[in-house]
Amino acid sequence: MKMKLFSCPSCSHTVFFENTVCERCNHALGYEPQANRILALEADEGIWKSVGAYSDAGRWKYCQNSEYGVCNWLIPGDSADSLCAACRHNVTVPDLGDTEKVDLWRSMEIAKHRMIYTAMRLGLPLVTREEDDEGLGFDFLSNDPGTNESVMTGHDDGLITIALVEANDAEREKRRTSMGEPYRTLLGHFRHEVGHWYWDRLVRDGGALDACRAIFGDDTVDYGDALQTHYANGPKPNWQDEYVSSYAGAHAWEDFAETWAHYFHIVDTLETGRSWGVIVNPRVDEAGLLSTRIDFDVFSEGVTTQEIAGAWLPLSAALNSFNRSMGHQDLYPFVLSETVIGKLGFIHDLVHGRIGNATGKAGAHRG
Repeated sequence: MKMKLFSCPSCSHTVFFENTVCERCNHALGYEPQANRILALEADEGIWKSVGAYSDAGRWKYCQNSEYGVCNWLIPGDSADSLCAACRHNVTVPDLGDTEKVDLWRSMEIAKHRMIYTAMRLGLPLVTREEDDEGLGFDFLSNDPGTNESVMTGHDDGLITIALVEANDAEREKRRTSMGEPYRTLLGHFRHEVGHWYWDRLVRDGGALDACRAIFGDDTVDYGDALQTHYANGPKPNWQDEYVSSYAGAHAWEDFAETWAHYFHIVDTLETGRSWGVIVNPRVDEAGLLSTRIDFDVFSEGVTTQEIAGAWLPLSAALNSFNRSMGHQDLYPFVLSETVIGKLGFIHDLVHGRIGNATGKAGAHRG
């Protein structure tokens, strides 16, 4: 459960982003990305018609990948497309005859769809590899048993590779602990790697290089050397004063991608908080420093970085406390310095077109 709460248009029962059937009225459900809504559906001559509150929404078909239980997004019934606005970015998917790999792919798609959802809510461009040689694409790959090489998660000119094994919870946790990371999730991978792609489109190609370098540093420093230095010497001293994570200090590109990922973490969780009507008002908080009412639309053009940070700090503190009560690690094991909040402010202004030439708004919400 996350992000916006939805209700079944047929019976008004609360439903969630990945639901495919309403548990109360048993109508088929599908997510319609263009209008950001869940539709209740009834079969109609080999296709689906919208019923209930959105009975005027017309006829729809499910994404082709719904056949494998990895997608519930809808496509207009008269469209020639077979893949939805999220799945059309896939370049390589696992062997569909391998049940275990399809199960891992399903977890991948849940995370990827959630990342795409946030990009759409922010009005960001989503261009496929078919539309542009450097468009956004995803390879979900397994290690080749014939070689000793492992698949490396990363980004290369718009093509994002995610190692399929990362969808195995035990393996991912093993990697997290071995690398000393406080946080490692599939959703975090998608949000970080797509940050590199948006750096290309919004910073490099968006007239924002000078402004970005003033905040994140010199991206022309040799990337390979910088990573070698980071892994050989460890994090920079006192990295917490300037970076959202120790890895962000390795290179300006990683600082941007890490900050981008955290911006997505924050706005998405704040939308969830608003949907649930969350108010944080600790009894011991006489000064009101840990109190907030999440009653604003975090995706609105008028929301400021100060409003976002002012709501996030109390919310994340409360969520961390809940996790500790259940014996889990902190939900958000990070501390945001004033410098980092300033970097998040840069991302906030960038995605809203207030930095650069605002070309990032083109191509948004296609589906």
